[in-house]
Amino acid sequence: MPPEQTPRELQVLLDAQLGLVTQAQLTACGFPRTRVRKRLEAGHWQRVLHGVYCVTTGPLTRPMTLMAALIYGGGPALLSHRTAAEEWGIVPADPSAPVHITVPYRLSAKGQSPTCVGGGSPGFPVPAVGSVLHPGVVVHRSRAHAYVGLDTAMPRTTLADTAIDLAVAEPTARAAYVSLISSVTNRRIRLADVRQRLQERTPRRYRRALEDAVRLLAEGVQSVLEYHFAVDVEQAHGLPRADRQGPVIVDGRTLWEDCDYTGCGAPLIVRLDGRWSHSMREVKFRDRRRDNAAELAGRPRLVFGYEETVGTPCVVAQEVERVLRREGWVRRDENPCPACESFWSEWGPEGLTGGEAA
Repeated sequence: MPPEQTPRELQVLLDAQLGLVTQAQLTACGFPRTRVRKRLEAGHWQRVLHGVYCVTTGPLTRPMTLMAALIYGGGPALLSHRTAAEEWGIVPADPSAPVHITVPYRLSAKGQSPTCVGGGSPGFPVPAVGSVLHPGVVVHRSRAHAYVGLDTAMPRTTLADTAIDLAVAEPTARAAYVSLISSVTNRRIRLADVRQRLQERTPRRYRRALEDAVRLLAEGVQSVLEYHFAVDVEQAHGLPRADRQGPVIVDGRTLWEDCDYTGCGAPLIVRLDGRWSHSMREVKFRDRRRDNAAELAGRPRLVFGYEETVGTPCVVAQEVERVLRREGWVRRDENPCPACESFWSEWGPEGLTGGEAA
């Protein structure tokens, strides 16, 4: 559309909406449906979603894909769920995934299937005919819509609401539990904000699992690896609950121990070595100094990574318990994990008592 033929109000819309416009907006600007149809049939414009057009040809950029979904949903629409999580940096972006939006409960917008590139006119060929132009739209409705959004260039749900929505969308309570812990720890979301949103906006499912996740986070768990250690190693095997993120002074600096069992009667330190967070040279040096400080103080220490904590939690629990017993901790209850019996039996009486075989 040459600029001189474009009504000024329409040009303003196109500039603000990245070259995207709805049929309702075109009609309001005095642009008749017949002209829209001709431009679509000629291949000069593209039909992106139902009632949403792009006045350029070629693939859509990610901002255009998101904008198309927002203007399809209408003025109040917000990016939400996985799409908002991608924009917040909680999860990696997936260009093939549909765009999730949330609208007020009263609106009747429906989800849209992916749109493919259509053919142009004989004199105006279009590349990549049949390829996916837009991945589609998933529409969610919320009675709390007015309280969950941020008014930005592309409105989206708040960081805490996004984390909760992402968790509630999981297929199981355990997956929701892990999702919330992962979102909060990876994106450093303020726990107070998550707790407040759970109180103000009761999730439609998994409420108990999400409240338990918040409780575990409040106890000091700061990563998914720490979650797996707390749940799959300590809780599942009846081990005492360590104090988490306790301060320790090393070379005049305050560092933080992942798990400290001193309060349980054994001066054991457990460090959880997340691959990505311990890859920097400075962090590796800091961890070595922290390990040396523990050794100099006569405190036993164990180090576990993601692979063994998640893949063989029974073996990890066995090693932790052996050191705890050696340092004086006494088990009061039976180990609740039936899978551990084979591990302990391999050690004979020593494995069962924590002392030397008779």
